[in-house]
Amino acid sequence: MLPKLLIAWCLLAFCVVIHATGLTLGFRWLRRRAAPLIGRIWPATWLLILIAGWTLVLHLLEIVVWGVGYACFDAMPDLTTAIYFSAVTYTTTGYGDLLLPQDWRLVGAIEALTGILVSGLSTGMFFAVFSKIFRLGTVTTEEK
Repeated sequence: MLPKLLIAWCLLAFCVVIHATGLTLGFRWLRRRAAPLIGRIWPATWLLILIAGWTLVLHLLEIVVWGVGYACFDAMPDLTTAIYFSAVTYTTTGYGDLLLPQDWRLVGAIEALTGILVSGLSTGMFFAVFSKIFRLGTVTTEEK
């Protein structure tokens, strides 16, 4: 069991690196573009769509990382099945049509917790950008 938990920890760590790097790159890109969008609804909405797409790409990459891990260690029969299982587990959808072998089940739970954790990071980024663009929580002198 301990070797499998170490594998899960490594996959979790790799996903956090992917997500932190991706969000950092996203914020750097936003810093150069967001200022002219403040208060402009449609360009700001388009920017939010781009951010949602970017974070989705990060999540998909992390799902593939877990899937490759399952396939490499023969926890799933093939890569396609492993990625599907990973997507269902990472998103905590949990259809139950596929199960990990008994000694891998805790690894699946750790993947689900990883998905929740990094989804929270994505949500935080999305809210931060939304708040900045639409100036939530601040009142300008024009609004007083």
